Amino acid sequence: MTGILLVAQFILTAILTIAVLLQKSSSIGLGAYSGSNESLFGAKGPAGFLAKFTFGIAFLFVVNTLALGYMYNTQKGGSIAEEIDTTIPAPAETPLPQAPQAPQAPKAE
Repeated sequence: MTGILLVAQFILTAILTIAVLLQKSSSIGLGAYSGSNESLFGAKGPAGFLAKFTFGIAFLFVVNTLALGYMYNTQKGGSIAEEIDTTIPAPAETPLPQAPQAPQAPKAE
């Protein structure tokens, strides 16, 4: 079930992003690429329809997010952070390297 909700979350994200980008702002934005939709949506144009559509998709997005959070929380009893091993291992005792010895002069006979 969480797989279906996760796929729906991605689809809702894409639809919501497109709906927000198509809305008219101070600049035209991506609304310029949609052509003349004013006759299809009525005298006010797509502004009223897109605002209602965006609100509906945003509401579904929030509900789906809450459902996903609830389902993940009930499936997994604890947090991933609780599984982290926090014990610090003792450092291994390794011998320190010795300083190099100066060369010795040959013994005089």
